[in-house]
Amino acid sequence: MNNFRRSRADAGWFSVGLASSFPDLGSDDGNLSDLRFCNTDLKPGCKVFHAPKAFGSVQQGTEVDISPDAFDSAEMEGDLKDQVMVFRFKGKFHAIDHKCPHSSYPLSQGVPFDIEDFGIVLSTGVTCPKHSWSFDLTTGMSDRARYKLGVWEVQLRDAAGSANMIKLDDGSPDTPEKEVWVRRKQRIG
Repeated sequence: MNNFRRSRADAGWFSVGLASSFPDLGSDDGNLSDLRFCNTDLKPGCKVFHAPKAFGSVQQGTEVDISPDAFDSAEMEGDLKDQVMVFRFKGKFHAIDHKCPHSSYPLSQGVPFDIEDFGIVLSTGVTCPKHSWSFDLTTGMSDRARYKLGVWEVQLRDAAGSANMIKLDDGSPDTPEKEVWVRRKQRIG
């Protein structure tokens, strides 16, 4: 048995939808699950997927309803540990565990923000509204104690088929539509 065998490059990756299906969140101080305009539709600011572990990799994830009606349901809070939340904040995609590691609260109710030092943006964070703890979305580290949020890897890939093209308003040539793929960060060592 070789314990140092490399994992397959595509192991554990699954698609969470087209990049154009995610609203680009800014500094509007709303929680991630609030409805926002995305193209011409109103959509939640994030998507949540049930992504159970299976032999160290993730099988195809299924989307979880995060509407206000579903927030109080047992389905929403029952399996938070096996859920990934994906959102776009200021043009960059982020994928993190849906469960706050401190209070087991759904982070879809959290608020994203820039981590700054003297006006220079260093990273992005999310604040859990239950106890106002914040987590860095690059490292997963909490602003208090030693709690660590699970941070997932994100890739943008060309969508399957050449029919998916985006026409930009600035007159530049059409660009291929992108698809967002996520997987749990691979452990090193």
